[in-house]
Amino acid sequence: MWNLLAEPLQASFMQRSLLTAVLVGIVCATVGCYLMVQRLALLGDAISHSVLPGLVIAYIIGVDIFLGAFIAGILSTVVIAWIHTQTQIKEDAAMGIVFSAFFALGITLITIVQKDNKIDLNHFLFGNILSVTSREVLNTLGITLLVLVVILLLYKELMLYTFDPIGAQAAGLPTNLLNFGLMVLIALTIVASLKAVGVILVLAMLITPGATAYLLVYRLHRMMILGAMIGVLSSITGMYLSYYYNLPSGPAIVLVAFIFFLAALLFSPSQGILTRSLHQAS
Repeated sequence: MWNLLAEPLQASFMQRSLLTAVLVGIVCATVGCYLMVQRLALLGDAISHSVLPGLVIAYIIGVDIFLGAFIAGILSTVVIAWIHTQTQIKEDAAMGIVFSAFFALGITLITIVQKDNKIDLNHFLFGNILSVTSREVLNTLGITLLVLVVILLLYKELMLYTFDPIGAQAAGLPTNLLNFGLMVLIALTIVASLKAVGVILVLAMLITPGATAYLLVYRLHRMMILGAMIGVLSSITGMYLSYYYNLPSGPAIVLVAFIFFLAALLFSPSQGILTRSLHQAS
């Protein structure tokens, strides 16, 4: 048993990949709890798809792809807010319009670049955690620490804004600034997760661990802690399955997270489908 756990750790690329996977599991689940509580899963989807053109443009001009993805993510949130405030279009419709347009632009740019340079940029879409470099590990670590510190410092303010935005505004909190700050945290989290699971699957890591914890606990801080634990366990398990069974790493991590969600959905003491049926029968 110990040999099965220790063998992958002998390779330096697996050490970097596992560390990145753990960081992604922590930060995605923590930030994803806000998306769950506010019912803003579509926003996470919008930002995750909207970073794609920023990635490709950054690659073309030779700058850090993390920076390009972050700028594109923030730009998409600004455009969504501008459409929503300047027209009668609802926010969810604005999200659908913006993320589909940004994603289409990203796919178009990838096609153009691949046509001219004969290179594969599909890892932007699906992730390639096994190729993560030491610099990218440090970038992910820095983003994770920054996001967690901001959440820790603004926990009470963000919690009040999350559960009662009108009450937060009445209490004198800068709700617009808190909303924009939350969008920035989401964008940073998505940027940190791109190498691990890619643009398409990052939403699953943002939502699934938090949704699993949501079925098991009630308080937000417990939901964040349990969600982070589930995210870390899903990431590590997915990486080991990927190593031993030659599976794609990002999808393996997401599928393990989904299995945990199914287990909670069926057997949660308070909200499980099977446990609830047993209680009703008894």
